[in-house]
Amino acid sequence: MKNSGDKHYRGFTLIELLVAVAIFALLTAIAIVSYTTVNRRARDGKRKADLEQVRTALEIYRTDNAAYPAGSFSAMIGTLTSPIKYLTTVPADPKGYSYYYSLSGSSYYLCAYLESGGPGCGGASCAAPGSCNYRVDGP
Repeated sequence: MKNSGDKHYRGFTLIELLVAVAIFALLTAIAIVSYTTVNRRARDGKRKADLEQVRTALEIYRTDNAAYPAGSFSAMIGTLTSPIKYLTTVPADPKGYSYYYSLSGSSYYLCAYLESGGPGCGGASCAAPGSCNYRVDGP
């Protein structure tokens, strides 16, 4: 006959289960934050690379034509893609925002909205949650 003090229960206590769930929830939250941060940085990196690609194409265009193309960003991209292809692909913001182009005499600047923030771009609009905050200047 068994003594009542000899009972061995198999399984986990409520406290052990709650601790395990709390640890799992904490690790999941850390992973989600890290994932979104990495994605945000990757999108910002693509925006910067896009503007550098456009700047390079603009400089080649100026060398060939002695001037920069006039107009909005989309008009300038149209000029750079036909009939001579200064750009092989049309740059597009990863979240669908727009890029901004401004020509003033013999200089220009390009702007984009970075999710990680930045100093601003003179109030230029990028159809984003805020104003453009990343600027690339031409000579």
